[in-house]
Amino acid sequence: MLPRLHFAHLPTPIEALPRLSAELKGPQIWVKRDDQTGLAFGGNKTRKLEFLIADAQAGGAETLITAGAVQSNHCRQTAAAANRFGFACILVLAGEKPANPSGNYFLDQFLGAEIVWAGGSGREQILEQTFESALEDGKKPYLIPYGGSNEKGAAAYAFAMQEMLDQKADLDWIVFPSSSGGTQAGLVVGGQMFGYQGRILGISVDKPAPDLQESVAMLAGETARTLGESSKFLPDEILVNDNYLGAGYGVMGEPEAEALNLFAQQEGLLLDPVYTGRAAAGLIDLIRSGFFTADQNVLFWHTGGTPALFAHPYLERILAG
Repeated sequence: MLPRLHFAHLPTPIEALPRLSAELKGPQIWVKRDDQTGLAFGGNKTRKLEFLIADAQAGGAETLITAGAVQSNHCRQTAAAANRFGFACILVLAGEKPANPSGNYFLDQFLGAEIVWAGGSGREQILEQTFESALEDGKKPYLIPYGGSNEKGAAAYAFAMQEMLDQKADLDWIVFPSSSGGTQAGLVVGGQMFGYQGRILGISVDKPAPDLQESVAMLAGETARTLGESSKFLPDEILVNDNYLGAGYGVMGEPEAEALNLFAQQEGLLLDPVYTGRAAAGLIDLIRSGFFTADQNVLFWHTGGTPALFAHPYLERILAG
């Protein structure tokens, strides 16, 4: 049995979105509110950290080390979890230090995390160097992978699937942003373990579908084995749509701006510009193109990320939308 702490606000609610459903004239849309998991503005990484922090404690670690983009939701939640459970925290962030802290990066600083900038070097290379340096300095580091997406982190979403089915079992589709693959791998494993009869569709935020399908299938297999299951998954069994990559990771376009505005103005529901905004843009386009039928129930799994709303240059684009 995997060690686990319990600090996320669970179960997160499932809510109907009747005005958005009527506006789009498609299926009935529902939302799973993992933006309300409770840790420093919440998000999907909080579920994963329940398992990852427990593993760090079990191994006697004293410092959490992880990596992400400047506006990483994962890094923000890791820094908050470190404070809650008495760890030091080092974050390796991609690129150069911004002139003005905003959004998640502001919160990283506010939470007191030590920040290492990868600059022009590869983030994974700097992450490895940072870990080795902390090890040599006697800081007893625990390395959390990008997005918290290993078999322990992904296991959280196998149990999240069980939670969802206990709340509402008649959902035909689950749609959500997929990037590092842990959330999707966990949902796929949980769907098999707990008998979900619908389909699980990841909207890729940054990777070509074949690459993401392969990594999710591999991680799903590792996660299943960790949970005592013998299941294997083939890449072709993993549903990924990569039609909404736009100009690249973290670059907001008109589809994302429209999605943020529609969710906010129709339902008072805030999305983020990078992950849920892109996935919602994909959901909206799929509804308009008739991909879903009017009699279906479609769940949008909100993975959080709203602090990025307050990071430039997103604000101007959102308001212009």
